[in-house]
Amino acid sequence: MIPELFKIGPFTLYSYGLMLALSFIISGYILTREFKRVKLSENFASELTLIAMLCGVAGSKIFYLFEDWDNFLQAPLQVLFSPGGLTYYGGFILATIGIAFYVRKKKLGFLRVADLMSPSLAIAYGIGRIGCHLAGDGDYGIPTNLPWAVNYEKGIVPPSLMFRGSDIAAQFPNGIVPDNTPLHPTPMYEFFIAVIIFALLWKFRIKNTVHGRVFFLYLALSAVARFSVEFLRLNPGFMFGMTQAQFISVILFFVGLAGLYKLHPRTVK
Repeated sequence: MIPELFKIGPFTLYSYGLMLALSFIISGYILTREFKRVKLSENFASELTLIAMLCGVAGSKIFYLFEDWDNFLQAPLQVLFSPGGLTYYGGFILATIGIAFYVRKKKLGFLRVADLMSPSLAIAYGIGRIGCHLAGDGDYGIPTNLPWAVNYEKGIVPPSLMFRGSDIAAQFPNGIVPDNTPLHPTPMYEFFIAVIIFALLWKFRIKNTVHGRVFFLYLALSAVARFSVEFLRLNPGFMFGMTQAQFISVILFFVGLAGLYKLHPRTVK
């Protein structure tokens, strides 16, 4: 793991920050290409990328604060301004709301714009997960003996801390998971899944004739992916035996499924 790439005086380049920046740059480039393809303003694409970035980071941090409320109360400034501590669904929800308001102001159809943005969202998420992997920020999975297991002992959240007090830790001597324990590299799983989802959306977007179907397909596919990966992570239960991410994934999956059904060419009149 390489949480810090290098330092120059007081400046530190963090691997997570770099990958987060790259995710917005690459997704912004793809979105600009899409806007150009359908003859919409490229400047509008840049504005949407900026809104997605600001709302995405803010929403991710807000959701994380609620998830880690006890630690936030103990050290609010440290948790608030830490380079890590971002929850994807929080960023996605707030960014979607922000973009919806902005698109309405510009008098463009939300579903049309959402279709154009969906491939960018998929690849941005995947690139961001590479940052989680390099930082070792606790998004990794549970112990495994698989040949591609990864040692996260040099990450910013070592396994001994991440699994402390859990049922998994109870299986190890003294109830402590050694920091060099091989773990599922779940961020990389999500990266590869994101690439597949991006490829599917990229191909489907050309065949799509009804605004909204690419977006709803993105919701359904990404929800299934996140729901599945959560089984390999250590996250607290939230509701009905599911983690918070799984609970939100179920909601988004059915929203995506309902949207695809409603917008199917045979049902659209």
